[in-house]
Amino acid sequence: MNFLGLDFGTTSLKAAVFDKRGECLFTHEETYDLLYKGGFIEFDAIEYLNILKRAINTVTDKFTIYALSIDTQCETMILADESGNPLCNAVVWLDDRAKQEALQIIEDFGNKQIYNVTGQCDISSIWPACKLLWFRKNRPEIWVRTRKIFLLEDYILYKLTGKFVTQKTLQSSSLYFDIVNGCWWNKMLDYIGICENMLPSLLDSGVYVGDYGGIIVATSAMDQAAGAIGAGIYKEGMLSEMTGTAMAIFSPTDNMPLYHENIMIPCHFNTTTKYAVMPWIPTAGMALKWFRDSFLENKTYTELDVLAKDIETGSDGLMFFPHLCGSTHPIYNPEAKGSFYGIRLSHKQEHFIRSILESIAYMLKSSILSLSQEISVIHSIGGSAKSDIWCQIKADVTQKRIISLKEKEPACKGSAILAGLATNEYSSIQVACEKTILADRVFLPETDEYEKLFVEYMKINERIFGKGEKR
Repeated sequence: MNFLGLDFGTTSLKAAVFDKRGECLFTHEETYDLLYKGGFIEFDAIEYLNILKRAINTVTDKFTIYALSIDTQCETMILADESGNPLCNAVVWLDDRAKQEALQIIEDFGNKQIYNVTGQCDISSIWPACKLLWFRKNRPEIWVRTRKIFLLEDYILYKLTGKFVTQKTLQSSSLYFDIVNGCWWNKMLDYIGICENMLPSLLDSGVYVGDYGGIIVATSAMDQAAGAIGAGIYKEGMLSEMTGTAMAIFSPTDNMPLYHENIMIPCHFNTTTKYAVMPWIPTAGMALKWFRDSFLENKTYTELDVLAKDIETGSDGLMFFPHLCGSTHPIYNPEAKGSFYGIRLSHKQEHFIRSILESIAYMLKSSILSLSQEISVIHSIGGSAKSDIWCQIKADVTQKRIISLKEKEPACKGSAILAGLATNEYSSIQVACEKTILADRVFLPETDEYEKLFVEYMKINERIFGKGEKR
């Protein structure tokens, strides 16, 4: 019995076939280019469906698929008529046309009220509520004809099965979903000027929706939640970190953290626990790539690891602050700049490399300390999980067990697990994770030298970048 997990990203669709033991049998990828025009970022909604069907056909030419599930990018929105026909291009999540509308919501609601209902600590122009206000104001000819409001997974499910449904994790950043009560937030709907019947019915993740070409179709989860499931994260005390361009952290919890005006940690509706907290660092792996491309362009990442390995803990006093795209954590300061601190004549290129690796580990520890729970294990995915020295530094800095995983496509695997849950192949997500998630390597803390270094690092970070910007 095979399950198909699909991960609809910003510029690519990844598909992976798994058997019930979680072994990956086949992978496939479709890539596409977004439409940039007049400052807007869009994509042809019908082409999304064509890309998906092409991927499914590629898979089914080789395998018999029992069930499938599709996780998607959050916030990408499609306005449609009563029959579900798109009225315009899909507005991709990156599109920030609704800046004025975001400011309007901040003025009328305030960050604290928005967070306490929706879990979103920052009111951004990318959120669907802001974009709906923009359409009401700037595209009245589309607005008056709109009868169905889709996010991308909703649209795909509707076109595959004819069911107008969504799943709750996807709606967490819409700004009109109440994550505390698991329902639409009527106050925001009234404010925008829409009715509940314009929105899909709310379902849980891993639920049967319908059939497509003899294949069972199930709800998935938002992309990061699906990735966390595919990384074996299902209960409090567990945390996944993916260090790619940015660092994305996912930690299930049953308690919503209290609002703090200087800390940006979004809280989402979750599949396995009531909530999930999702700190993130804008520049992580990108900082190492920037340094390599700028100063060591002939070096591979493996060669960088070899250089950094011979440098002592703390990089001989050299510190790096990875705020190349502003700071979200530990201090919210969008104007913060990246910097090296403590440079001496004795420092060589390997010191700079190690200080970058250490800085991201410090950001990880700072994020963990901001959570309202004790973390016992960290599952590491993404490019940095391939680096033994980076994983070991993270273990030493956090004083936590770090497990790198064999799975290369955790979001696809998470979606496949949810397809298995919908068909009763797995009795729970926990059972599925215990059966299918395979560890690659385990890294245990080997030194406590970073304890004092971390304290000093945080003090200097605050001294340089301030106590944060109130929102």
